[in-house]
Amino acid sequence: MDGTITPAIAEPRKEMYHPAFDFRPPVLPSDAEARLAKETSRVLASHLGAAEPLQLRIGRAPGETVRVPASAVRMLVRILEEMAKGNAVTLIPIHTELTTQEAADMLNISRPSLIHLLDEGKLGYRKVGTHRRVRFEALIKLKRQADSDRKAALAELAAYDQELGT
Repeated sequence: MDGTITPAIAEPRKEMYHPAFDFRPPVLPSDAEARLAKETSRVLASHLGAAEPLQLRIGRAPGETVRVPASAVRMLVRILEEMAKGNAVTLIPIHTELTTQEAADMLNISRPSLIHLLDEGKLGYRKVGTHRRVRFEALIKLKRQADSDRKAALAELAAYDQELGT
């Protein structure tokens, strides 16, 4: 499974919906769910070293098991860890295409600012009729690059501050 796990902020404002898969609005876990997620994530995390699929018993019938790929178990542990912190979680497949509004929301910028990035060629997109679609993968790449640039600028400012002795 190829995707990114993102803690979602459950607010009454906009909900992201994508018709390619059935997005349910993120819902904050209850206290009981958060406690169960914490306990379950610890148990599953203790089995993360294995490269082979993990067998999990499901239901109440003896012998009813499923094999879960190790990569899916790692993702499940991350999901449970976020739930244990009280965060709602949304899973977005890496190849998903977002509308310009969805992409702007994910970057926490205005839609006109996103359009400016598209027009400057800083973020790839494709046209579907008259509408632009931004690949989630490209959006994450841009976000990581921006985060890296910010960290480098901050380190440069800190070094300059050290030079001045303040």
